Amino acid sequence: MNDADYMRLAISAAVQGVEEGQTPFGACIVRDGEVLSCSHNQVWDRVDITAHAEILAIREACRKIGSVDLSGSVIYSSCEPCPMCFSACHWARIRKIFFGAGIEDARRIGFNEITFSNHMMKEQGGSPLEVEGGFLKEEAQAVFRLWLEKKSCPVY
Repeated sequence: MNDADYMRLAISAAVQGVEEGQTPFGACIVRDGEVLSCSHNQVWDRVDITAHAEILAIREACRKIGSVDLSGSVIYSSCEPCPMCFSACHWARIRKIFFGAGIEDARRIGFNEITFSNHMMKEQGGSPLEVEGGFLKEEAQAVFRLWLEKKSCPVY
């Protein structure tokens, strides 16, 4: 599998979330070619504002390997991680973030995003995280359109 395949797993997780009445965000964590976890947002289902796809994927990956150190891992996120999720990636020592849609894309459809980009957080925070945005952006944005059609849960 390659980066595009892993990103499509994250996008598929986001679609699954929409189908389950959640918001349109998915994430997948990979290390050394092994998928450690894939998840979608479950904020409404868990009644937990921190149940973002990236956070849930990090929790699952850490449990799987028995460590909070995800060094060498890559996270694929259907949308640019929010500041909370970016920080969790940094603290877990994830090596690289690939994301599809941007924070501004999520904001445009009504999500209450803080507009600090991952690039800005990386620079201002001195994080060693590599960040590649706009990866399969059109495919990631399609999940937003699907969610807008279904709109089975409110934005947050």
